[in-house]
Amino acid sequence: MRFAEPQMLFFLALALAVVAGVVAGAALRRRALARFGSAEAIDAQLRRPQPYLRAAKAIALTLGVACLALAAARPQYGGRIQMLKKRGIDLVVALDFSKSMLAQDLRPSRSERAKLELNELINLLTGDRIGLVAFAGDTMRFPLTTDYAAATAFWRNLTPYDMPVGGTAIGKALTAGVRMLRPLGEDADPAKAVEPARSKVIVLLTDGEDHVGDPGAAAEEAAAQGIVVYTVGFGSDSPELIPRYLDDGSTMGYQKNDSGEYVTTALTPANEDKLKEIAAKTGGRYYRAGADLSGIAAVVDEIRKMKQTEVEARQITVYDEVFQWFLAPAALLMLLAFALPERWVLRRRPR
Repeated sequence: MRFAEPQMLFFLALALAVVAGVVAGAALRRRALARFGSAEAIDAQLRRPQPYLRAAKAIALTLGVACLALAAARPQYGGRIQMLKKRGIDLVVALDFSKSMLAQDLRPSRSERAKLELNELINLLTGDRIGLVAFAGDTMRFPLTTDYAAATAFWRNLTPYDMPVGGTAIGKALTAGVRMLRPLGEDADPAKAVEPARSKVIVLLTDGEDHVGDPGAAAEEAAAQGIVVYTVGFGSDSPELIPRYLDDGSTMGYQKNDSGEYVTTALTPANEDKLKEIAAKTGGRYYRAGADLSGIAAVVDEIRKMKQTEVEARQITVYDEVFQWFLAPAALLMLLAFALPERWVLRRRPR
């Protein structure tokens, strides 16, 4: 037997000490009264509570408290190993941090709207592992985790100006996501291969512009690994200027190219076709982001429909609670303590 709240046993020790004190005090009192004559006669003349009844009441009350203390200590016995299981998938979100995402055809900007979409997605996760890929011309990664607060802290204050390489490389972002989700790779731990397979998803949040790489080949690699890619497009189909920001966060005009001409960006039909093709190759779908977060909501609905594999989260030892065994004796003892009289009155029959 074990106790889940062993600190409550202090009250048990205190109750036993009180019982011992009451018994010892009653014995000493009887011995002292015996020097003056019959203890019963003295008690009768003084009409004082009979010592044995008084001791019985105190002992019953104290033992009742002791039983309550034992119940409060939550005694347990047995012990069996149980697996806690969580249902979830492995999810990588690839978020576009190229400068074209600074365009304000979605308020407050494409980039901030994408962050809102990502935040909404994370808020709806339950038991899923999430990894993040921030990308422009190159990628920055945050590994798979169930610590959603840490994952959120990674991207919350990130801006396109924090990316080491400019441009947009959707293919690199997809490849980075595939490597994070691949169960076995060149640098993977072989021991992890025995884990049950989890459904794998990449959610690509981008305006569709792509300057380097081959996103189609990366999508085919994802499909070969059993990874489903959902794409969400940000922006309008009309050209939009790209604001230029200073270090203090204030705007100073708009982006220009080397020829001094203003740079514009748009979610063109060609860009949308590219995102649709990426999703279709993996069995996923393309959605267009709206002001009401409808894009990410549709992705969440798709994810919920997917097979969710149970995986072992951790082992725990489960014990059977037996505190109720001590509650009934506690109630009976305390009731007895209040029901016992302080002295027995024997009425003699008249002759």
